[in-house]
Amino acid sequence: MAVPGRHRDALQVQCEGRLTLTKHPHGCLLLFPRSVWEAHRTQIAAWPMSARAWQRIFLGNAIDVDMDGSGRLLIAPELRTAVGLEKSVMLLGMGSHFEIWDAATLAKQEAETVAGGMPDVLSSFSF
Repeated sequence: MAVPGRHRDALQVQCEGRLTLTKHPHGCLLLFPRSVWEAHRTQIAAWPMSARAWQRIFLGNAIDVDMDGSGRLLIAPELRTAVGLEKSVMLLGMGSHFEIWDAATLAKQEAETVAGGMPDVLSSFSF
C-alpha cells in the first residue's frame, strides 16, 4: 500500500517510517507509529484475564512494518484477508493513528452509520 505523501513525510519525521499494524474488530486495520503502539501495547497487556480474547485480537495480530524508500507498506496476507482488503484501499487519519479500510466496506459502513442517524451523545455538536 502506498502511503499518501502528506502522511508519508509526517511519519518519516515522527517515527522514521517504523509502524505497527493490527486488526480491529470493526473490520479495518489500525496503523500506528511504533512509539504510539508501544504505549497502547503496554496498556493492552495489563488488561485483566477477563479481556484475554480482546488482547488476542489486538496484540496477537500486531505486526511491525517499515515504509520503504517509496513510502509503501507491505501488509501481510493474513491481515489483508482478515479485513477483506481488496484492490481499492482507504487510509483514514484518526489523530494518533490511521485506519486502513477496504474502500467498498468503508462506503457501506458509512452509509449504514448515516442511515442510523446521529447518536444522542452528539446532539449538541455542530460545525
